[in-house]
Amino acid sequence: MTIYNFNAGIGWASSGVEYAQAYRAKIFRQLKTEAKFIFTDFIRNENIINLTRNLGFLDQEIIWLYQSFTDFPLAAGSYRLEKLMASFTSSATKIPKSQTEIRFEFSPGNWVEAYLKRDDPQVVERAEFVNRHVLVRKDFFTSGRVYSEYYVPQNKRAQLYLRRFFNQDGTTAFDELIDGNNICFKFSDQVLTKTELLQRFIKNLHLSADDVVILDRDADVAQLILETKGASKVGCVVHAEHYAVNQPSRDHILWNNYYEYDFTHARDFDFFVVATAQQKAKLAEQFQQFQHYVPPIYVVPVGNLAKIRYAENRRPYSLITASRLASEKHLDWLIQAVVKVHATFPQIRFDIYGEGGERTHLSQLIKDLSAESYISLQGHRDLTEVYQDYELYVSASTSEGFGLSLLEAIGSGLAMVGLDVPYGNPTFIQNGKNGVLVPYRRGEEADVTIQNLANGIIQALRGDLQQQHQASYQLAQQFTQAQVAKKWQGLLEGIQKHDKSI
Repeated sequence: MTIYNFNAGIGWASSGVEYAQAYRAKIFRQLKTEAKFIFTDFIRNENIINLTRNLGFLDQEIIWLYQSFTDFPLAAGSYRLEKLMASFTSSATKIPKSQTEIRFEFSPGNWVEAYLKRDDPQVVERAEFVNRHVLVRKDFFTSGRVYSEYYVPQNKRAQLYLRRFFNQDGTTAFDELIDGNNICFKFSDQVLTKTELLQRFIKNLHLSADDVVILDRDADVAQLILETKGASKVGCVVHAEHYAVNQPSRDHILWNNYYEYDFTHARDFDFFVVATAQQKAKLAEQFQQFQHYVPPIYVVPVGNLAKIRYAENRRPYSLITASRLASEKHLDWLIQAVVKVHATFPQIRFDIYGEGGERTHLSQLIKDLSAESYISLQGHRDLTEVYQDYELYVSASTSEGFGLSLLEAIGSGLAMVGLDVPYGNPTFIQNGKNGVLVPYRRGEEADVTIQNLANGIIQALRGDLQQQHQASYQLAQQFTQAQVAKKWQGLLEGIQKHDKSI
């Protein structure tokens, strides 16, 4: 059996989908079941292995659509700087630009810019060739040159028109021809659209009755997989709110566009996976109402706890949150709420972990509120051994399909405060036991929500924090790696037996 998990892209600031896949990979390793994680987007200016290793994937678990059509294995960069220099046909002046960037200048306006590996500056990951001040080519390396991009000047800018992928012997594997938004892929035997490229890739998997296909992000591949799946089992993992909450009527529902194809073709899927019992109940009810059919729906937490982490010495009055710095996380509400709490608890400290597009806005907000002394943006880092230093985890997200950071927080015994919204918060916040579920009505004024969050934080801090910590530890036992592995094992056994029970 091989389990193929389809996703689109991955980056340094990954979403909950990629983290969920990384947790799942550990489970499948524990079950000794072969799993592959497939990424179908083009990954620009970065070796995909750097990104997947960052989340804990093993190299052999990763398949990248584009490189799969070459004979280069996915691997960390190892192309030496001296090898690049040896390829130059004339002498150059070496000009260091930074620890990870060197310019080799041949004459004014003509140079090669080498971008080096972060942890090994003798390894080149990318080289950019400039002729007469105009970018003409980029080379991308792992053990050798995997692909090159070719540019032509247009409107005083370098315009990409060709991406050529190579085999290890330097021969061309295929070309990607680019004309603005129009692209095609030229092989020795045929020319393909992106859809046809995906179709060719899926056929090359040779799916069998023993195989399972899991769709995490599938807007481009769901139909193709259903058309070519053969006897394999196909399922969809629902990672977010699956419908527009304000839109449903008795006769119509507006599905989340990420899952619309899957839901409207539910009879063609072997199973669906949601992270919480609450979402399963809602989805089953809506399938019955709008599809007149309820497919098998399994509840499997998207995350798990490798171990419960007990705190030796938590910092008093310390708050933490962790998420992408994105508008939908409403971190600005939390900042304003903590400022209000500071008037009651001047000892409070609030650390925000994560990166994203809202960083500049949030940083300015902290300054405008004169809160730099007790609220700080900590950036992205591994929080595995960090959570237990804090007393209270806070969230202002108005929709969490699961909430991996919530799981990690209870696994370190934190008290919890968050809005009473589906689905993650009611799963991990037991109101009055391990924290406070803050009342929330969709569409209410932000000032009301901010004040309610502040009240919830004050209530938690005034409560018995030791008791709240113990309640979180007790709840966390349901989400250990061993418990979640049992759920995945049950799912795999069920679908192989054609078990349609829910």
